[in-house]
Parts: sequence; structure tokens; C-alpha cells
Amino acid sequence: MSDTPGKQQNTAAFYGQAVASFAVAMAATAIGIYQLSADAWVRAFLAIAVLYLVTSSFTLAKVIRDRQDGAAPSYAPFEKR
Repeated sequence: MSDTPGKQQNTAAFYGQAVASFAVAMAATAIGIYQLSADAWVRAFLAIAVLYLVTSSFTLAKVIRDRQDGAAPSYAPFEKR
């Protein structure tokens, strides 16, 4: 276990890679749905399903992060135990 104080921050490169990966995945999915040889209502249904999946994923990630932040002990170096 690490005794490093404070919250660990991601590097700018990691953040940029995550944003780029998300953008490529969303663009590829959108292009795939657009190029699909199906009726418009089927493509619209798939697009709405993808948007719902993305928003649900963001919500789940936030809930997990908040739970972990709440469970982590706070760092107080000058506090007596």
C-alpha cells in the first residue's frame, strides 16, 4: 500500500488518449449505424441505444468514483490518532 499523500492525478497524455479513444469509438459507431443497410427507424433505435449506453456508463463511473472517494480515509498528517 502506498503512503503517498494526496490524490493521484492523471497525466495530460493519459487524459488526451482517453478523450481521443472515446471520440474514435463514438465516430466509428455513428458511421457504422449510418452505413447500415436498414430502415431509418432501425438506425434511429440503434443510435438512441448507443446514447443511452454512453450516459449510463458515465453515471456508473461517477457512482463508483464517488463511492471510492467516500470510503477512502482522509489524509491528515498532523492529526493525532
